[in-house]
Amino acid sequence: MSAVSAQDAAGTESWLPSSAACERLGVKPATLYAYVSRGLVHSRRGADGRSRLYSAEDLDRLLLRAERRRDPEEQVRGALDWGGPVLDSELTLIEDGRYYYRGRDATGLATSSRIEEVAALLWLGRPEAWREIFPARLEPLPRSWRPALGRVAGAHPGETLQVALRLAASEDPGAFDRRPERSSRCGARILGTLAMAVSRLEHPVRDGVAGALRRGWVARRPDAQPVIDAALVLLADHELNVSSFTARCIASAGSSPYDAVCGGLAALRGFRHGGCSDQMEALVLGAGVGPGMRAAPPRERLREALARRLAAGGPVPGFGHRLYPRGDPRCRALMDLMQERFPSSRVVAALAALAVEGESLLGDRPNVDFALAGLSAELGLRPGGAFAVFALGRTVGWIAHALEEYSRDRLIRPRARYVGAPAGSGR
Repeated sequence: MSAVSAQDAAGTESWLPSSAACERLGVKPATLYAYVSRGLVHSRRGADGRSRLYSAEDLDRLLLRAERRRDPEEQVRGALDWGGPVLDSELTLIEDGRYYYRGRDATGLATSSRIEEVAALLWLGRPEAWREIFPARLEPLPRSWRPALGRVAGAHPGETLQVALRLAASEDPGAFDRRPERSSRCGARILGTLAMAVSRLEHPVRDGVAGALRRGWVARRPDAQPVIDAALVLLADHELNVSSFTARCIASAGSSPYDAVCGGLAALRGFRHGGCSDQMEALVLGAGVGPGMRAAPPRERLREALARRLAAGGPVPGFGHRLYPRGDPRCRALMDLMQERFPSSRVVAALAALAVEGESLLGDRPNVDFALAGLSAELGLRPGGAFAVFALGRTVGWIAHALEEYSRDRLIRPRARYVGAPAGSGR
């Protein structure tokens, strides 16, 4: 295994004693301790209660940084593939297993703020401005849109969102107003339109985006609304993931927020991104976890569902995240909230058991796709429900990235390294 591999052969994070850690880095113990004090290397107590163990992943990350400093061209080559930063942003910080929206802990915001407040925070830096940019109520979609939306009524929610977005864009003459307040109001119109599209409500809603989703999906479960709102907040942004970078590129070209969100949605549909939530929904269903359960599935069935997915090849959805080797804080926050709000739920109990089995079998902890699929199962949503929550929440982030690009006022135009046939070699 190479010196810069982040995990051991089993895929689980490994921990090394001081001597091995120093040998791997080629440094003295004092230097290793300095890295620990600066937060660059995490340590934990050894089994004997006296010695310390050091994260091999953190050590390998330091080695990778050192290699790229010695080879600037290699740093550029890796920048678009989990490499170093490629542009400045004031939106989201991911650090030490946590993440922050404009400096505020995102998991804390999930239980203290509604998605409209977080949108105003990300778009304008002022959460209290949400009342200025969001309407007092969400209106039903125009009747004239029904034929077009009816054509995708049975399709994946991603199709409904795309169609509604294009219809709304065609009727919004103010979409290209680049002033922050005006663009934020455009963002509010987009978010409201998408919420009404997937909820399929034909009457006004006064309790916001989460209220529209709850009323359209699980009208008889008012207890679900705070959890839906929290899920939207947790998913609002996550730095330069592929859909957010796509949205930024589109916005940098001078396109409208509708176009940026449309591009973000297209990228989110990919099986390596938001499509993982669809795969996780199928895994949860295959494990026998869902509404109407009379008893929790036996451990053997949970392991069998995981083993089947593992045998199919590729990574198992819903487990592991390169940015969070110690566990995805979004998953932890959402699962904790579901356990708090639905304490007697058989579904939530079965999900907790599935998480334990998955971590035991795979060596990885559950991620946010796991929690979203669990929320979808708890609420009895149709397939694609987890994706719909993901897309609605991330729409806030796509618009925030578009606004940053409008203020930056520069075209994103990286160069490609040509590796094809030499010039003039063709006939």
